[in-house]
Amino acid sequence: MLNDRSHILLKTLVERYIADGHPVGSKALSQYAGLDVSSATIRNVMADLENLGLIASPHTSAGRIPTAQGYRLFVDHLLTAPDLPQHVNELQNTELPSDNPQHSIAAASQLLSQLTQFAGVVITPKRKEIVLKQIEFLPLSEKRVLLILVTADGEVQNRIVQTEHHLTHAALIEAASFLNNHCAGKTISNLMSLLHGDLGRVKSDLYDLMNAAAHIGSDLSHDNMIIAGEHQLLGLNDFGSDMARMRQLFELFEQKSTLLKLMQLGQNAEGIQIYIGSESGIAPLDECSVIAAPYRVNNEIVGTLGVIGPTRMAYDRVIPIVNITAQLLSSALTQSN
Repeated sequence: MLNDRSHILLKTLVERYIADGHPVGSKALSQYAGLDVSSATIRNVMADLENLGLIASPHTSAGRIPTAQGYRLFVDHLLTAPDLPQHVNELQNTELPSDNPQHSIAAASQLLSQLTQFAGVVITPKRKEIVLKQIEFLPLSEKRVLLILVTADGEVQNRIVQTEHHLTHAALIEAASFLNNHCAGKTISNLMSLLHGDLGRVKSDLYDLMNAAAHIGSDLSHDNMIIAGEHQLLGLNDFGSDMARMRQLFELFEQKSTLLKLMQLGQNAEGIQIYIGSESGIAPLDECSVIAAPYRVNNEIVGTLGVIGPTRMAYDRVIPIVNITAQLLSSALTQSN
């Protein structure tokens, strides 16, 4: 059990390390903690905090840095409400576009990244029925076709489909015309039914194209993830020159499925969720923190948004940004619903 003095020194150490990224020594703690104690006392307290696993000593420095456990204690018990910068205070008066859900979600992820300088992530709501507006097939080469699917709410999805045989432009137009005549204004389930009916009689290559269109539409019905600003993590000193770690992190962003499961946990909880280091259970995030919050449509939780950045982040500033952005997205989606 830590006493008040230990709490003050740990809080000061975490805040100083977050501020400048340098290991914190007893002299700096004495200067910033505001305690009337000797340097020897401070060193003893730091030794106790290190024994408890709350701080650690890098090999190249006499100072200390917080561990993941130290950050957790800081976030749970020592965090104080900050004087937020003007641009964060003004965030509460911001309005996300409400003309189109996809525009709202994309704007939210960009806003999170812009204000935190980390990666902004939004899990899109699961939609019960996707209504098709238009399907097109464009030839790219002899055996490669670009499939373009447009939904009724304006979302555009592109996929490259590999075919076994060369398909003429006329054949692609015929396939698109067939699908648009039968499926425009109808749901993905209608298209799936068509695949097992009339489409069974068309040529195999055209069937493959239409099957690809149906599966794209089916994918849209599942949770998806929009990520903005992940490249900003490349410029952070916290990850140093560990390119193997960065490669793993970007593979996580690209594959999405593992990160998607973590973010979905926030849909089963009220308020902010914070995963520090290994708490996420995802190895590439061992040196990262994830701050997430659910967002709503008509007061019903439909998705999660958040930021991913280094464990050395200004939690007192980032947490309000995530919370306010969740409120803004909830408002925009409710208006467009």
